[in-house]
Parts: sequence; C-alpha cells; structure tokens
Amino acid sequence: MTGFLEIQDVKKTLDEKIILKNINLDVKKGEIIAMVGPSGSGKSTLLRCLNRLTEIDQGQIRLDGEDINKISPIILRRTINLVHQESVMLTGTVYDNVAYGPSLFEIINKNHIIKCLEDVGLNLNYFEKDASKLSGGEKKRVALARSLALKPEILMLDEPTSGIDPKNIEMVEKNIVNFSKERKLTVIWVTHYVEQAKRVSSRIANLKDGEIKKVMKTSEFQWEGVY
Repeated sequence: MTGFLEIQDVKKTLDEKIILKNINLDVKKGEIIAMVGPSGSGKSTLLRCLNRLTEIDQGQIRLDGEDINKISPIILRRTINLVHQESVMLTGTVYDNVAYGPSLFEIINKNHIIKCLEDVGLNLNYFEKDASKLSGGEKKRVALARSLALKPEILMLDEPTSGIDPKNIEMVEKNIVNFSKERKLTVIWVTHYVEQAKRVSSRIANLKDGEIKKVMKTSEFQWEGVY
C-alpha cells in the first residue's frame, strides 16, 4: 500500500463484539472517498480510529508513511480532523466556535475565520450569534467551518449534511469538492445517501458487518448488491 493514508488489517472490538475486522484501505492525497453502508456497519467507528479518538486492537494506520501512534494526539487530530454526526457547540458565539481550534496553535487570522464561515453559507449576521441557539442544520455548518479553520490535511465527515436544507446541501457539497481540488485536501465522507456519494467522490467504499466489502470507482458504482 502506498497511499497518503494507509489502513492495514485493522480490527476493533467493543465488549467482545467485533466492530471492525480486516479493514484495508489506501487513500490518496487530495481524493474524496465516500463510505456507504447500513447503520451499525462500523463507518463512524472507523473514522474515530483514524485520528485515535478510538484505539484499534490490531493492525496499523499510517499517515504519509508514519504510524499514527508516533504522532502526538493533538497534532494528529488537527491533521486528520473529524466533523462528528452530532454537532456539539462550545460556549460562546459562532465566531468563537470557529476560532477556538486555530487559537490553540497560532495567532488568529480573523479573515481566515470569516472566510471559513462564509464558505459554509454563514454570513456576517451569524458571527456574534450564540452558537447554542442555532438550528441543527446551522450547527452542522458551524462544525464544518470549525474543522476547515484548522486547515487539516484530511477532513473526515460523518453525515455532514443531515439536517441541512437542500439548497445549503448543494452549497456545502460544492465547496468541499472545491476545497479538495484547490488545497489538495483529502476527504473521507460517510453518508447514507448513495446519490450524494456519487456526486462528491471519486471512489466509494462499501462497509457491511464491520468489513469493507468492495471499493469501487464512482463511475462504476452500481446500487444492486451493494448492501
């Protein structure tokens, strides 16, 4: 395997139940790969393993050739950043939420924070709003902007557009695809929506019962038999 992100023979159990088994995947720098599969197939667990929010039981994960266990967790989670399915807001304004991550590493560039918010469709009227009082879809977009503000090398998205209205789904999809192209941003996109996977990705990985059953080029994807 020679990818930017290499997942080799990964296994994860929880309370003696096998969650992931024999996971092998090679992700190229700058590609968007979608993961589809039924609920409980291990998609979210795999994302958490990739930046060590959850530790694997066996196997190896390498980032640009380096074992992720040799990378400090805070640097790893900035480099491989996860937008969770449930968008938890920090205390404070929308701007505070997006600026928090970068503030841990560097002097804040206000224009960068503003640009990240605008990229997810949140204009100046949102910046001073109490983040805890936003709608579910708005919180999703703030969480995405918060991750983009960290300038990750790999962006992991766990159902990033659930709860967002159709107009803004189209905008979020378009912007993430553009980010990937312009910044060589690698994206791992978990979705229940196969049509979305086909719109945004170059390859689709199908997970079922904790295993990757098949990895297909998007152009060759067929619904029949995938689940």
